This record gives sequence, C-alpha cells and structure tokens, in this order.
Amino acid sequence: MTEIKTMRDVFIEGVYRRMFGDDRIFFLSADFGSPKLDKLREDFSDRFINVGIAEQNLVNVATGLALEGFTVYAYAIAPFLTMRAYEQIRNNLSLLSQTRQVNVNVIGVGAGLSYDVSGPTHHCLEDIIIMRALPNMHVFSPSDWRLTEKFVDYSVTVKKPKYLRFDAKPLPAIYKETADIDLRKGFCEIAGGEKVCLVSTGFMTHKALNVAQRLKGEGINVGLIDVFLLKPLDEDRFFETVKKYELLISLEEAFVNKGGLDGLVSSIVGNRGSRIRLKRMGLKDEYSFSQGSRDYLHRLNALDEESLIGNIREGLRS
Repeated sequence: MTEIKTMRDVFIEGVYRRMFGDDRIFFLSADFGSPKLDKLREDFSDRFINVGIAEQNLVNVATGLALEGFTVYAYAIAPFLTMRAYEQIRNNLSLLSQTRQVNVNVIGVGAGLSYDVSGPTHHCLEDIIIMRALPNMHVFSPSDWRLTEKFVDYSVTVKKPKYLRFDAKPLPAIYKETADIDLRKGFCEIAGGEKVCLVSTGFMTHKALNVAQRLKGEGINVGLIDVFLLKPLDEDRFFETVKKYELLISLEEAFVNKGGLDGLVSSIVGNRGSRIRLKRMGLKDEYSFSQGSRDYLHRLNALDEESLIGNIREGLRS
C-alpha cells in the first residue's frame, strides 16, 4: 500500500539532512510549525530563525541572508506568504535576482483548497497566477511527496528564487521510488491516450489519475500529464508530447482564465499555431463561503470526478 505523507514534512526532512553537510543553509519560519521542523530547530538552532507572524519581514530577512551567500528556506502559510509579502517577493527576489545571485526558496503550505474547511481566507487560488507573473521566479507545484523529496537537491543547486506550493494534507505517492523524473523538464506524461489528454498540476493530478483509470476500465484511453514545474517549463518538449491530441483539459485548483495552468497551456499551443482544443477546468471567478470538505468544494465548481468524466465524454463526441 502506498504510504501517505505530507509534502512539507518530507521536504523539511530532506533539508534537515542536507544541513549536516552544508553549513550555508538557513531555515526561516513565520511562526509556522511542522512535526519535522521541531528536530531541525533543535539540532540547528544557529541556522533557524522564527521571525514571528510577519511574512513581509520573513522575505526581507531571507533576502539579506541570501545576499551573504546562504541558501535560504522561507516557510509560511501559502495565501499569506504570497499575497501579504508579494511586494517584497517582487522587489527583493524577482527583481534583485536579475542582477545578483539570490537563492531563496519560498515555501507556501496550503495550495489550492487544501485548507478546505478554513474558508476563503485560507484558500489559495491566486498563487499560480501571481507567482508565474514574476520574472526569474521558479514555480514548483508537486502532485505528491516523492516529487517534493526529489526537489530538495534542485532547491540547493539552482541558485534562483523559487516558490514551492505544497498541499497541506497528507497524500499518497503517485510516482514510484525508482521513477526517473527529469525535474528540469517540468512535467511527466503519466499515461498516454488517444484523443483527449488531461493536463493537471498539484492535487488535481490525483483526481485526474482516478478519472483516467475509471475510463480505462471502459476502454477509453485518456492521456495524463502532470505539470510540476509551472515555471520554467520545457515548452518545446511539452508541445511535442501533446500535439497528437485533439483536446486538452487543464485541471487546477486555481481561478481559470487568469493566467494559471490553463494560460500556460494555451500560450504553448497557441504560439505554435496548433488547432488543439483546450477545455479549462478550475475555480470560477468568485470566492466560496460554503463550508465543507474539498470534495464538496470540487462539486460546487464542477471539479469532481463525475464532471470531469462528463467533459471528457463531451469532448470525444465533438
């Protein structure tokens, strides 16, 4: 049975192991914890700083350390980190890294609807859009903890500012431990199909995988591509992978038609003059004040498995 883990604990544990052999790593938190963070804080108290509930200052301190040559991890709740500190991320990281080496890894926990019952203040539906808009910023949106684990080395060796959007909930692994994943390519074709391909990121890859497996049992082969590096993505290799399809369906826990995953896919296809159709599935242009589970919120926004299957059948008919 596939082991269930949280992305943040797996990643923090990986950073913790790296800190034993690399004294240039600092870990900063905006008064935000984790079971695995306790050990890091205890064993590396000289390289751990809790700045308090102050996300803007978190980015400021992280930038100062990075300018001194340190690799820095700045850790907080995703909607507050990306939106409260957006000016600091823009000026201190995106802008400054164009002229200086700044390796700050901005870790946001709570991507999409993973803080489901906490309501719209804790839902993070804008982060893909606003973080992709920043020059020089890498945007990592993993679907499982194994991808997250593999990203630790990338975060150290690639000397650029990065935004890591982690799901808050424990999730099963999608990828096998032995999977040979090229992180720099930015995507993985999990399943090949015939006419329709699902293009997903983050948690929605789990839902897409369930849908593809259900349809396969009916003799319908649907492709599935997991996009985990939303920026930079190897666009040429991505297009070579999807050009055989008639219809692409983008799936994301984010607002659609605003420049998220759907905008990325649309630009790749459109810039190459392709006539592949694109169906965009995500959150509609409003906040949800309805209280309920993630599955409930998905049903409200036609992101549940039955709605996905309905869209695929409609695409095959047309």
